[in-house]
Amino acid sequence: MTAPKLYLTFPGTTRAALGFYAEVFGGELSLYSYEEFGRQDGPADAIAHGVLDGPVALYGSDAAAGERGFRLDGARLALLGTAEPAVLHDWFDRLAVGGTIVDPLAPKPWGASDGQVIDRFGLHWLIGYEA
Repeated sequence: MTAPKLYLTFPGTTRAALGFYAEVFGGELSLYSYEEFGRQDGPADAIAHGVLDGPVALYGSDAAAGERGFRLDGARLALLGTAEPAVLHDWFDRLAVGGTIVDPLAPKPWGASDGQVIDRFGLHWLIGYEA
């Protein structure tokens, strides 16, 4: 079954953001500029299409002239049980660098471990696993 993938429009920070996520999660990063796509609605070196293909897959592009970047009020990206606990803790810690820990990744009263972090680019992550 195919799952939906998040495609984010960044305010000119796609190269840095997808590069950061590639460092956190690993995978293969491909970036294509406006110039490579023949676009003239933004700077030639802006990212027209970026793909992170790996354990966590993300798509992104830089906002064109007149477009706004993403806003995610009330949304979280859930990585619940998607990897071994040690990997999830590593991802959580890496996402927290320059970001904000909303709730530490730790055991909870209901028996699972989870936590929430908003990374430096504004994505709100829910990360956890069953004991």
